[in-house]
Amino acid sequence: MNWTGVLPAMTTAFDTNLKVDHAFLAQHAAWQLGNGCSGLVMLGSLGEGATLEHEEKLAILETAVRVAAGKPVVAAISALSTSAAVRLASEAEQIGCSGLIVLPPYVYSTDWREMKHHVSTVIAATKLSCMLYNNPLAYKTDFLSHQVAELAAEHSNLHAVKESSADVRRISAIRVLLGERLKICVGVDDVLMEGVHAGAVGWVAGLVNAYPAESVRLLELSQQPGSAESFDFYRWFLPLLRMDTVPKFVQLIKWVQQQTGVGSARVRSPRLELEGRELEEAKAVFTTAIANRPKVKEKPFADFAGA
Repeated sequence: MNWTGVLPAMTTAFDTNLKVDHAFLAQHAAWQLGNGCSGLVMLGSLGEGATLEHEEKLAILETAVRVAAGKPVVAAISALSTSAAVRLASEAEQIGCSGLIVLPPYVYSTDWREMKHHVSTVIAATKLSCMLYNNPLAYKTDFLSHQVAELAAEHSNLHAVKESSADVRRISAIRVLLGERLKICVGVDDVLMEGVHAGAVGWVAGLVNAYPAESVRLLELSQQPGSAESFDFYRWFLPLLRMDTVPKFVQLIKWVQQQTGVGSARVRSPRLELEGRELEEAKAVFTTAIANRPKVKEKPFADFAGA
């Protein structure tokens, strides 16, 4: 498992009955990889993992592993209980996933002793390469740099951190303590360039679901600090990337997929599709982005039909 490059946090495609649409999911995954993404991240927050039944999760992983054909597939591991998370981690390994993103438990957030026990138990239960997911805004659990270092010292298969606090100082803090021991990936779309300049080497991305070629290009440009092209490209992309940072990020990103012809806005309840002022604001951002979209070499979505 190589925790570098653009790793799309894949949305989960639903049909008109809100069942998982595996044919579309396969085409979407193949399109992402075909446009330069390093691997696939399945079952995460953007993938509406909390609304998926256990058997649905396994079927999604099986589809992704088949389509990836040896390229990395990463399973996001989160559950209400530690035992359920361990079970999913074990089954993801059996299915053929290359790595795991280990999340805090759903709903329950508490002190370091209990949160450490949870993630440590999951990491220890697998031989797969693991990434720790730090998103204090969403999960109300904040893994501080010295705690990350403690986990890294105890688990040889902890190889990366997805840093989604939106505070790029966290990247520097982890590097000060651990050097190059862990790969650090940006986990919030609108701090990608800042995060790379601080030392991040990968991006677990959201808007990539609609714009894989542009996302790969942005990461490349971010690795060339100071160029006029990098800033101009970032400035174009930022209004869209900010859709990844608000509570309705799933609805917004799926809506953008629908507008670009590479997905559907369908979401599972309790989420509802956008309407009213939120929809109008999204339309305004999208209209401006389309009018000014830079030219980037891209393989068409249709080329991956039947994947």
